Amino acid sequence: MRYRPLGTLSVSEVALGSWLTTTRDRQETVDALVRTALDLGINLFDTADSYQDAQEALGVALRGTPRDDYLISTKVYHPYPGGVGGLSREHIRASVRRSLRQLGVTHLDLLSAHRFDATVPLHETITAFAELVRDGSIRHYGVSEWTAAQITDAARVAEEIGAPPPVANQPQYNVVWRVPEGEVLPACQRHGLGVVAFWPLAQGILTDKYRPGRPPPAHSRGATDLGRETMAALMHDVVLDRVELFGRLAARRGLTAAQLAIAWVLNRPGVTATVVGASRPEQLRENAGAAGVPLDPATMARIDKIFTGLVYDDVTATG
Repeated sequence: MRYRPLGTLSVSEVALGSWLTTTRDRQETVDALVRTALDLGINLFDTADSYQDAQEALGVALRGTPRDDYLISTKVYHPYPGGVGGLSREHIRASVRRSLRQLGVTHLDLLSAHRFDATVPLHETITAFAELVRDGSIRHYGVSEWTAAQITDAARVAEEIGAPPPVANQPQYNVVWRVPEGEVLPACQRHGLGVVAFWPLAQGILTDKYRPGRPPPAHSRGATDLGRETMAALMHDVVLDRVELFGRLAARRGLTAAQLAIAWVLNRPGVTATVVGASRPEQLRENAGAAGVPLDPATMARIDKIFTGLVYDDVTATG
């Protein structure tokens, strides 16, 4: 595993995420994934206060592991049971108390604003994050899916009030979803935010397990109601034909399609790490194998050519 700086943290290039995969009724799976991650050198675990029972399951799985051996990144904005949502000072502080309790820790390493809240003054939000940094509840804060203008405003407000600046942005970013390249990634570089990308596999589309003209494999995300809804934009033959070519390119370089997709993200300018999901330890081992894999300009150009005409890069696009 390779590590890169994020604020004062040293984070693994590959982080383990828990979106809709970690629930209390699957604690054995969560335990196995966390053990595998630690064995692989993954030290960054990404979750959110609104991810079902993810935080509690992650906390149970990490119980007994020395606190210095792992980093926790969680998020605040969406309502959780009993919460109202948003980025008010009151909700942020309540969310942190809840996250600390569920995870069984005394501090969070990274707390990110899961979305932008236009109903709350940005000054109030940044002040709340700064207070949490100063009282030791969190080490750093960041944002997720904010626009370039919103990131710039956050950095400006932090400077104006003498608050610690945001250190991370978590955007959706992969070989077919390149919207962040237009304005967001340059803004992150200007203001010193590391990029921790999510969905590097486009929810599994880029693993090359879905075939043109065939139904999704049983038990895959694409076979679920949620998968059919969130993957609809890419789950058609013209995309899957290109992904097959992508898989062949990966094989010629001794990689799986998933590893090539993750390595592509990690080879992009400004990217610090990428968050992967997994339902089995072997999946996680495969994904972690992309860490430290360099891709030469010819390979990057070939990938661009494969997906010509299928790339989402319009800043007005929504995921």
